[in-house]
Amino acid sequence: MDNENMHYQIGGMHGVKYFMHMTFFWGKNSEILFDNWPGDKTGMYVLALVFVFLMSFLVEFLSSTRFTKPGSNHLAANSLVQTLLHLLKVGLCYLVMLALMSFNVGVFLVAVIGHAMGFFFFGSNAFKKRDPCQE
Repeated sequence: MDNENMHYQIGGMHGVKYFMHMTFFWGKNSEILFDNWPGDKTGMYVLALVFVFLMSFLVEFLSSTRFTKPGSNHLAANSLVQTLLHLLKVGLCYLVMLALMSFNVGVFLVAVIGHAMGFFFFGSNAFKKRDPCQE
């Protein structure tokens, strides 16, 4: 095993050996979330980065948006909607975390940028409508 690159041998099928990085690395040859995806094709790697970015951006959208009206009489329906949205948000958070476990620097950067941009658009006061009565 190559000690300089710090790879961990996982095993293989039909004599092919797979390696999992145990430290951050640059490069498109990675596995992100699914077996053999994105592989060694640049286009698929870019697609994987876009996918991770959109998931992290959507997490911030779901964290900052109210989908139910406050004071609504339909408590059970509101609770169900809030629970389903929380389920979706937590599931996306775990998928982003699992993508980060690929230790690919590109995945790390797009996840952080996706969260930051999502917060900027939905969580910060940059685009929120101000109530003129409050000023």
